[in-house]
Amino acid sequence: MATVKVTDTTFEDEVRKSAVPVIVDFWAEWCGPCRMIGPSLEELAEEYGDRIKIAKVNVDENPDSPAQLGVRGIPALFLFKDGEVVSNKIGAAPKAALKAWIDSAI
Repeated sequence: MATVKVTDTTFEDEVRKSAVPVIVDFWAEWCGPCRMIGPSLEELAEEYGDRIKIAKVNVDENPDSPAQLGVRGIPALFLFKDGEVVSNKIGAAPKAALKAWIDSAI
């Protein structure tokens, strides 16, 4: 499964009401570290398939969702299970570290 673009409007349905755990990547076009982890997140989305969903929220286009979660810096990754945040990670990390973080939280 590829990453899913999520907006403030679709956040509730795509993230909070998801039947599978969701990793939300808060990012922006101008953010270098965000662009660095983008390909790793795409690969992880394919590797995990239907077991998890990886959602991307552009903070410039969708300011409400990150504000509600208190996002102050990007990239910011939040893992949701059953509609609730169970873990979060701020900043870029190598693919192996992202995978280990996901595995420990799901």
